[in-house]
Amino acid sequence: MAAIIEMDGVSFSYDADARRALSDVSLRVEEGDFLGIIGPSGAGKSTLAACLSGAIPHHFTGELYGATRVAGHDTCEITLTDISRTVGSVAQDIDAQMVASVVEDELLFGLENFGVPHDQIEGRIARTLETAGISELRHREIATLSGGQKQKVAIAAILALEPRVLVLDEPTAALDPVSSQVVFDTLADINRRLGITVIVIEQKVALLSSHCNRIVVMDRGGIALEGSPHEVFRRAELLRKLGVDSPRTARISNSLAAAGLCAADDPCLNVEEAHDLIAQIIRRADATGPDAAGADAAPAATDARAAGQTSATPHAATPSPHAPRRPHAEGAAPVLTFEHVGFTYPGGGASVEDLSLEVYPGELVGVVGQNGAGKTTLTKLLNGLLRPSRGRVRVAGLDTGENPVSAIAAHVSTLFQNPDRQICKNTVIEEVAFGLELQGVDSREAQRRAEAVIDRFGLPRDEAPFSLSRGQRQMVALAGVVVMDPDVVVLDEPTSGLDYRECMTVMETVRDMADKGCAVVMVCHDMEVVSDFAERIVVMADGRILGRGPASELFADSELMARASVTPPQVIDLAGRLARDVSPTFAHISEVSDIVRRVKELADHA
Repeated sequence: MAAIIEMDGVSFSYDADARRALSDVSLRVEEGDFLGIIGPSGAGKSTLAACLSGAIPHHFTGELYGATRVAGHDTCEITLTDISRTVGSVAQDIDAQMVASVVEDELLFGLENFGVPHDQIEGRIARTLETAGISELRHREIATLSGGQKQKVAIAAILALEPRVLVLDEPTAALDPVSSQVVFDTLADINRRLGITVIVIEQKVALLSSHCNRIVVMDRGGIALEGSPHEVFRRAELLRKLGVDSPRTARISNSLAAAGLCAADDPCLNVEEAHDLIAQIIRRADATGPDAAGADAAPAATDARAAGQTSATPHAATPSPHAPRRPHAEGAAPVLTFEHVGFTYPGGGASVEDLSLEVYPGELVGVVGQNGAGKTTLTKLLNGLLRPSRGRVRVAGLDTGENPVSAIAAHVSTLFQNPDRQICKNTVIEEVAFGLELQGVDSREAQRRAEAVIDRFGLPRDEAPFSLSRGQRQMVALAGVVVMDPDVVVLDEPTSGLDYRECMTVMETVRDMADKGCAVVMVCHDMEVVSDFAERIVVMADGRILGRGPASELFADSELMARASVTPPQVIDLAGRLARDVSPTFAHISEVSDIVRRVKELADHA
């Protein structure tokens, strides 16, 4: 098979004195490949994408060594326009990529600039919008779209140009699980049906492993590992050292392999593979062991679960869930109350209706649902940026409809989805201290408190925030929230765009805030993070709350998840299937370590 892109010993630094963002990278991308690129923040993934798309050397300048060839042409010897006829790219910053105000015009702009005949344009636009699943957005203003909808428009605008190669930098960072799956299914379809080569940088390793034929793992500007998904994710120890996540099902099969219960060379990449593997292990054990022992073991395990006991220890790569203090059981009053709240935007668009909710001090509550479900509107009603059209919102005793935003801000801190929208100072220390100073804290005291948080996060005190990576800027924004010591913290996609290590640092910090009595309301599309850290979840769809309750119980409700277009976490989905098909003792399990321990118990007692 012919190579569509070749990189030969490519090194690049953005400045003569800067560390190399890429170091001696050699890579061959075959025509028709579906290539996934993963790695920790700062590994060079986005720089690699810039080389593949021709942005380096034509847009970004610096010191470049080696050669990148696209369809046989050295990217230094042809124009960016010529490269763009072969390689279409979707950048990480979607807002910076948009050039029009209306969705249809966004697609039209590229088609007209590439000289597509007018009699073909209408067909391409209609076909591409349908392929991306956004036909109903054709005449919408882009400014009114959610982050996820904008992501789909950006992908559609590139697809309309019918490139031979698509390079996408974290295309699903702003998308809910179902929409993320749709995007990857769309990419897989055009890869298979049209032969378009797809190269995707992505943090959602479970999605990548289910669709890619090859995965490249980057670290410190170089390629640390390359191979098929099975070859890459069997290297669990190396991935852990690099700070790269693995699918939860791969963690399970790797742990079972370490225990000698299955082969070590074929990790499970999805729930179906894990289900079949575990069923096979149990059947094999049943076939070789005494029948009575297995029957006696199951009730004992069930009794232990009913008594709230577990002998499992936390998996090394999996955080233990937040332990709820449940202060409302002790008579504490809720710090946040929604009473039949409704809101309708003046210009139309998504509205919310009859939102009722209570959140207590020390709780960490996850809000889940598809893009456009009303989650962000709920958070804006909570922090006072929106006032209810109907009903009442009370925060720390204040009615948000009767008090100014400044008064509410004394009790509520918000971490927005895009940290760049709340960073405004020239240094990290100034940024973190800024909120305290706005509240009248003496400048020296504000800096003292800010320095303590900065040291905890390992942030560079005197660096300019916008010189830092996307993940580090998110940490700076979070530090500005933590230092305020609020009664309530609102997190809108706090882990979007973060690598695994950064995600765990952010969420451990958030959990510590909850442990100290702060109420946390977290909107999040990463169901694994929600399952690991949230004790309760609120499930939303179409502007309404469909359900609220313990995370493990609601995630196990397949009918509710389908109504909300939410994909449950892998472990909970797997446990439900195993409880139905293999043993009822798998019911209600939500952690990797508990799945592994239960398989060992059933196999040992068979």
